[in-house]
Amino acid sequence: MSQAFPQAVITEKFIFVSGTPGLDLHSGQVVSDSFEDQTRQCFQNIKMILEEAGSSINNVVKTTIFMVAGNDFSIINKVYGEFFSENPPARSTPQVMPFPAGILISVECIALTANPALIG
Repeated sequence: MSQAFPQAVITEKFIFVSGTPGLDLHSGQVVSDSFEDQTRQCFQNIKMILEEAGSSINNVVKTTIFMVAGNDFSIINKVYGEFFSENPPARSTPQVMPFPAGILISVECIALTANPALIG
């Protein structure tokens, strides 16, 4: 049986990662009701998806962070800095209405398929 949508689509030069919430990938449940915990888990999940696709979180060039209105941008900035300590990717962060199941944030991104220095 196929998924309703793919976790990621890989093209010649880019990986487009679908919106990824802060779920524990083993249980399928939200990691906690903490916005910071969910934010960190989103990026851990994206890191894993990119590595499985043969890329790296260091190859992310653009993120879109959908956060439920009322949460704190400083938390996003803190966690973003943990994953992108140098040359952070472009980012947009629209606020949205609540997601189902206690999800407070979902992140999608575009990454290069390989080291940018190696792409022709």
